[in-house]
Amino acid sequence: MKKLMMSLCCLALLAAACNSEKKDASSDTSKVNVAEKPIDTAAMNKAWAAYMTPGDVHKMLAKADGKWDAEITFYMGGDTSVNKAVCETEMILGGRYQQSSYKGDVDGMPFEGMNTLAYDNSRKVYISTWIDNMGTGLMYLEGAFDDKTMTMNLKGKATDVVTGKDIMMRETLKIIDDKTQHMEMFDTKEGGKEVKTMSIVLKKR
Repeated sequence: MKKLMMSLCCLALLAAACNSEKKDASSDTSKVNVAEKPIDTAAMNKAWAAYMTPGDVHKMLAKADGKWDAEITFYMGGDTSVNKAVCETEMILGGRYQQSSYKGDVDGMPFEGMNTLAYDNSRKVYISTWIDNMGTGLMYLEGAFDDKTMTMNLKGKATDVVTGKDIMMRETLKIIDDKTQHMEMFDTKEGGKEVKTMSIVLKKR
């Protein structure tokens, strides 16, 4: 652990040095450089240890480990399409991230998708990414968890495949109980109108 912390400190020091060189190169050489404040390695070690150590939030996420049956409903232009999938969820990289892999069929086509959910100990935010075989982009969302309603509220961006531009997304994930979850996804259209595009009911086996 001590060797790892020293390595992380070295990386941080290297980044700081590179940043300093850039600033020096762009500044007026006629000015006297002010001595930089020494880096507190003890404080840095403490911060890195807190950042890298899974906490209570990660333990909560680990409760979802296992196989889930997913009923996925798409809402497109007033039409709905209901599809089935199986989701396998597990904590990875020493319990630091939750990975959920989906397999099923969407309107008769094979479907695979993967969600990675993180909790950043330093920023105190949840981070969610999504990729699947129906596209080549990535959806990125951030947000918080409401303990009172047991709901995760996330916002972010994905690609509008028609325009090639970013489209604002919002996701809610409500934990009904240890074996039931309900997710809803919303797009923000031109003019600021929000439209529900998908919902998933998850039942743990």
